Amino acid sequence: MEPQADAAEHPVSVTGGRTISPWLVFGLTFALLLSDHMSRQALNVVFPLLKEEWALPDSRLAVLNSVVALVVGLLTFPLSLLADRWGRVRSLVLMAITWSAATLLCADASDYGQLLGGRVLTGVGEAAYGSVGIAVVLGVFPSHRRASLSGAFMAGGSFGSTIGLALGGAIAVHLGWRCSFAAMAIFGLLLAVLFWVFVTQAKVDRYQHGDTTATSGEATTIAGRRAPVSSLFSVAAVNCVYLGSGLQLFVAAVLLAWTPSFLNRYYAMPLDRAGALAAVFVLLTGAGMIVCGVITDRLSHERPTRKWTTAISYSLLAAALLIVGFTLDAGGLQLVLLGAGAFFSAGASGPATAMVAHLAHDSVRAAGFGALTLANNLLGMASGPFVVGVLADRLGLLAALRLAPLAYIGAVVALLIGKRCYPAGVSRLAQLELRLSVTPADAARSADGERLRR
Repeated sequence: MEPQADAAEHPVSVTGGRTISPWLVFGLTFALLLSDHMSRQALNVVFPLLKEEWALPDSRLAVLNSVVALVVGLLTFPLSLLADRWGRVRSLVLMAITWSAATLLCADASDYGQLLGGRVLTGVGEAAYGSVGIAVVLGVFPSHRRASLSGAFMAGGSFGSTIGLALGGAIAVHLGWRCSFAAMAIFGLLLAVLFWVFVTQAKVDRYQHGDTTATSGEATTIAGRRAPVSSLFSVAAVNCVYLGSGLQLFVAAVLLAWTPSFLNRYYAMPLDRAGALAAVFVLLTGAGMIVCGVITDRLSHERPTRKWTTAISYSLLAAALLIVGFTLDAGGLQLVLLGAGAFFSAGASGPATAMVAHLAHDSVRAAGFGALTLANNLLGMASGPFVVGVLADRLGLLAALRLAPLAYIGAVVALLIGKRCYPAGVSRLAQLELRLSVTPADAARSADGERLRR
């Protein structure tokens, strides 16, 4: 089911003497994830320019942000299922080309409707990248690295957002907001070409299974047998992971989307400076995802249930820091507390991904990550910025931001319930793996033997 731990640290020979390193797979997949979020988050830093140029209220600006996450949420699961069957690697290349082309269309938009259409298409391209990308990465590393790798990989979203905010703000100030989108699009297209050249489905499959003749359709199951998709939703523990992860990302998404506007309005920062400081907050979010993932792996190596405990702890820390931070007056102490809150705001992401990996059969693991991405986007990345935008039109942006951390209450409750259900979920997966390991020939022999005994 899982790659061998001793083999996953070294390049593996493939046909024709070529080799592939798991770190090369990780590096290129991670770089495309940077591009994904650079294209998505470059919009946030130009909110003030769009608001002035097209006279847009905060709620309509929020729609431009949330529509990408909404489309990602709606399409990630079906597209992840298709990628499991069509080939995960070639799917990643097609996705990257799609979101990069859509970002170019955003650069050429002449009104709000055209920009909204470009953002919808961006969401189509990005829909399953996170779930399929992490499935490719985890497939070439040993299982004891899952929380660390998941946290590091998902932190690519924060790092990509950091670059998108900082670089996008600088380009927008000097060349205009359209050039910000164009730069992100060109970067994505270049990376798609590099990925297509260096990573192929055959290399990944042979890496996982040795230098054999296995095809991508046989890569994860015996005799092509696949676990039912219903197994991704029939376990209470994994459903709690989906819910808890989505709610904790509600707040992280709010920080990503609205920090530049918060700094611009309440600290009177110019656009480029607000974008640069917001990028620091996003960088802290990404660093927190990595550090929290490493801590989780260290603490849960012998006791897997500690993944739940660490995820709950990160959510509680983030809630406390952000609630206090947003109640303070503008100043250095407020920024320090908000930065600390940002560090823990998405800390449960790595543990949550590792939990799904432990509770989903390998043959549908990308679809399992797709289900997690669905929850993350519908409950978090799409809902958070939109809800705060609507509240900001009525209460003011600061009042809306003060309410956002309350979403952590729901996340903590879901994770506490999931922790109680976790042993039963692991037992159910073991039973499923046992059933799938029995080939039709074995089943026939067993039936014949039973008839003879009778």
